[in-house]
Amino acid sequence: MLTISEVAAYAGVTVRAVRHYHQRGLLPEPPRDSSGYRRYAAGDVVRLIRIRTLAEAGAPLARVQELLDATPEEFSRAVAQIDTELRTKVRELQEHRRRIARLAAGDTLAVPPEVVTYLDKLRASEVSEAIVAAERDAWILVTGRWPEKIPAFIADKLEQLDDPRVVRIYRLVGELAEGEVDDDQLVAAADLLSEMVGESADNGELDQQSADMNDDAFVALLDSFAFDSHPIVERLHGLMVERGWTGWTRMERAAEPG
Repeated sequence: MLTISEVAAYAGVTVRAVRHYHQRGLLPEPPRDSSGYRRYAAGDVVRLIRIRTLAEAGAPLARVQELLDATPEEFSRAVAQIDTELRTKVRELQEHRRRIARLAAGDTLAVPPEVVTYLDKLRASEVSEAIVAAERDAWILVTGRWPEKIPAFIADKLEQLDDPRVVRIYRLVGELAEGEVDDDQLVAAADLLSEMVGESADNGELDQQSADMNDDAFVALLDSFAFDSHPIVERLHGLMVERGWTGWTRMERAAEPG
């Protein structure tokens, strides 16, 4: 008769594994002898080896009991099913590896390819990396809320980057965020932004933006995210309010008094 250490050694498993198989009901626990020790027989070694072989082959422990007790026909069917499940897991792991490889640059985390294209264009425009990172994180939020609208949103953003004034705004905000705030530069940025927003209002772009981003609570979340990213953004927003604009993510003309 064998001790638990001996049966584990003969079966090529650990004592911990033997106890785990007891807990899972895969290996019956033998009675204790007069000394209080459990004693195992040769049949237990055989069963342990079969359990180990199935586990090493990839069979889930939850199905090992079924396989141990199966007829040859049942065993063949069960193994074929497990093989199909393993193939599915392999494909999933390969997809995970592909996605991990795409994350090397950092921008592809939780954003679709369209956003990556936009971020690349921002970098090519010599916008500061801090601004690019803030844009990426904002688009992670937008992608989570409106995934179906991302292609149209990004098409508009890419077109906006063709305007040198838009690039100038991004560069100015980046310079102000990374260095000492120059009040004259900040006013210049607000004047330029107000000019561009006014044009967008006149050609109906702001109305379309309001229709597309029709979730007030989420827009407020995006605004708070922008303001929290750097104090300069909130200061620039204050200057825009002085120029008759409300909001940040979704700008609108302030209502006329009275």
